Amino acid sequence: MRISTESDPSSTDYTDPWIQKVPHGKPSNVKSTISLLIALLVPVLVTAQTSTPQQISDELLAADRAFSEASAKTDLITGISAMFATDVAMPAPGGVAYGAQKAIEALRSNPANAGAKATWTPARVGLSGDGRHGYTAGFMVVNRADGTVQHAKYMAYWEKQAAGWRVLAYKRAPAQAAAPAIPLGRVLPAKIVASSADAKTIETYRESLAEAERSFSRDAQTMGIGPAFTLYGSPDAANFGGPDTPTFVFGNVAIGAQVAGPGGSPNSSAVNWGPEKTVIAASGDFGVTIGYILRNAPGPDGKMPPPQPFFTIWKRDSLTAPWRYIAE
Repeated sequence: MRISTESDPSSTDYTDPWIQKVPHGKPSNVKSTISLLIALLVPVLVTAQTSTPQQISDELLAADRAFSEASAKTDLITGISAMFATDVAMPAPGGVAYGAQKAIEALRSNPANAGAKATWTPARVGLSGDGRHGYTAGFMVVNRADGTVQHAKYMAYWEKQAAGWRVLAYKRAPAQAAAPAIPLGRVLPAKIVASSADAKTIETYRESLAEAERSFSRDAQTMGIGPAFTLYGSPDAANFGGPDTPTFVFGNVAIGAQVAGPGGSPNSSAVNWGPEKTVIAASGDFGVTIGYILRNAPGPDGKMPPPQPFFTIWKRDSLTAPWRYIAE
């Protein structure tokens, strides 16, 4: 089944536009305001259009690494939360923690995080067509206050904001051992394109991604969860796998086989899921769905298990191409 989380890595129980009003005034003031806006915005747009996907992905990687370096000098909660946007979403044992304060509270609720330090290394990076959204995934080392060391994996969905790159969705999960060195993976657009400025168009993009996630779940009920993960995934996809997976499970075919497991029921799924929140890049080709996984039948005790939070990162090659997940 799908893997989602944030809780205690020491016990391996991670479960996983704006509108500005300009007051009426002297024409010279209005012209000055417009001139200032143009002076501020044009360099940003030109820079975004002239930078290559490789350059922007390097910038995102540098930001992720810089947060890790800063985290080494403070505690785990401060270090990780420093990169959170105010509206970050983080899967936690009690559900999705929405907002930076709720996410910090979820981190604090884990006693194993008290006094710990965390550093991490990105091993994968992806980018939206407009270069404004992206994701990183990699490996973490947590040094506990009691001297023990916990290895983990992490995944973060980023947006480039006024203050720099910030995380809109974040999760981590335990690993049994340190990850072996692997080549840096990149999932990048062919070129940087312009963002849409039309709110209705962006909302259409958002709904198309939300519907892709819903369709993913619907198809899993009839074709089987393994085949659905194969169909809806990209060859570039990365999945956390389990704690004993050395790095990530790479590729839609391998992920489908891993999710199906041995002896899985054909043409059926034990779970269903759907998005509660969908974040979309204004280029319409990149986004993240956040929601819950529900069991289709009660457990052995006759009770329905609680819903499990998840998030999935998606990409499509063009505005007419199908959505395919690239990270979860």
